[in-house]
Amino acid sequence: MAAVLQGAPVHTIDLDIVYALSESNVGRLELALSELGAVFRDDPRRIVPNRSHLQSREHKLLQTTEGPLDVLATIETSTTFEDLLPDSDWLEVDGARFRVLSLARLIVVKEQLNRAKDQAMLVLLRATLEELQESRP
Repeated sequence: MAAVLQGAPVHTIDLDIVYALSESNVGRLELALSELGAVFRDDPRRIVPNRSHLQSREHKLLQTTEGPLDVLATIETSTTFEDLLPDSDWLEVDGARFRVLSLARLIVVKEQLNRAKDQAMLVLLRATLEELQESRP
């Protein structure tokens, strides 16, 4: 979604978020996921993520009433929310402000993944970043 919001002509069916593991943030995230009716994807038991799940560094692949949501405590091997702050930008959408990973950093992340869809996306991400850099004064 970070790529889409920054003008890359890519398609995504889910939203990935990286969150801070602080106690207060985990509590807010747990409440938000409850409001979204989140359950673990591909698990017929329809398990609701709880505080214990959210305090782990494992990826939580969820289904919500609004669609698929990947809830990540870390990306790459161990990069945390705090580690990503210098490589994020504030964007506003419909009056809400939030951080998104910069295109330059997203490219670095995608370069490390071996999935075909991530490799294919790199061409579009690089082209979008180049266009944005050329259009800046």
